[in-house]
Amino acid sequence: MSRTEEVKIIILPHNKYGIPQYATPGSSGFDLYACISEPIAIPKGYVHIIPTGIMVEIPEGFEIQIRPRSGLAASKGVTVLNTPATIDSDFRGEIKIILISHSGEVTIEPGMRIAQGVLCPVIRADFVQVEKLSDTKRGEGGFGSTGK
Repeated sequence: MSRTEEVKIIILPHNKYGIPQYATPGSSGFDLYACISEPIAIPKGYVHIIPTGIMVEIPEGFEIQIRPRSGLAASKGVTVLNTPATIDSDFRGEIKIILISHSGEVTIEPGMRIAQGVLCPVIRADFVQVEKLSDTKRGEGGFGSTGK
């Protein structure tokens, strides 16, 4: 069974779509909608910031990660540019989504589901400066080094 956490929300006047919803009982992410008054064309390779019409109060110790919608990415080549984007618990502005088109020109329609949000716990690092790190088999190998 999934755990739930209360997130306070303000629905802004330009939002005609209401509170974000989970599409199915097993969905990890809730849908975010394009709260725009008219269609917006995004040419291939261009970026546009789309408002969602919501502001949230995320509980301390959590973040909301913004992720692409797989259907939009697969059918139209549109994704969230800075994915996964992070909405921090102390942010109080309107959530806006940075979209980019990797295919041809794509039109974002009012009310279109453009991204999904996932509420995630946050663990903060307590950095400790040391002179040496422990040895591992991989060592400093990166960028494909484990595929050999």
